Amino acid sequence: MSPLVIRDARPLDAGSVGAILTQAVREHRWMPLLHSAAEDIAHVGHLIDLGWVRVADNGAIRGFLAREEEFVHALYVARGARGSGVGRRLIEDAMAACARLELNTFVANVGARKFYDRLGFDEAWRTDGAENDERLPDIRLVWQAEAVR
Repeated sequence: MSPLVIRDARPLDAGSVGAILTQAVREHRWMPLLHSAAEDIAHVGHLIDLGWVRVADNGAIRGFLAREEEFVHALYVARGARGSGVGRRLIEDAMAACARLELNTFVANVGARKFYDRLGFDEAWRTDGAENDERLPDIRLVWQAEAVR
């Protein structure tokens, strides 16, 4: 297996990135299924075209992070790569590029909440989910580099 490299996503990565998104959403039983696999691929293809997506690649795409400036829109890791440091590598790549990061995570996503807590993210506020597509309660998390705090 090749070493893990964090790189900009390319248009041909959309299928692999979309499959990771689809798989993750389907594994969360509390998450409503709002989009088909094809729609997920089209969505991440658009994010890739915008230049927002970085992937973890070791010969296969193991995870991805979509970031617009300081806002992280998505961070997902393939099932077989979870717990291996892929998510940490992706978020650390974003941390190296920005002095501040913000993201939303669902209240129900306990694993993600613990992950971000270990990385130093702080809760800024919670919502009832009325403003997100899934209509699920969520939490805004914020991270700031030490020099900025």
